[in-house]
Amino acid sequence: MANRPTGARPAVLVLNALDTVAVAVVPLPPGTPVTVTRGGATVHTAAAALIPFAHKIAIAPMGAGDPVVKYGEVIGYALTPIQPGEHVHVHNVRSDRAGAGRA
Repeated sequence: MANRPTGARPAVLVLNALDTVAVAVVPLPPGTPVTVTRGGATVHTAAAALIPFAHKIAIAPMGAGDPVVKYGEVIGYALTPIQPGEHVHVHNVRSDRAGAGRA
């Protein structure tokens, strides 16, 4: 389910097969290859920019207005198109959860 860097610790975690994002469990410098299993399919991408620890990396393409899915739940909506490998955070996601306004 997750990319594994040197050692046994995964670099990212996919929390649900429906997720469009994975969570970085180590900082991912630009160009870091990421391979995950999503819904039974293998996804290969690379970090397009620095993905900080505990931040989200796209593992599926999302168009502007498309749902961003984490935990198998919609956590927000893409403000702009997001490609696999891109950092997914408050700059490109709108969240309606708890009136927060951002994801």
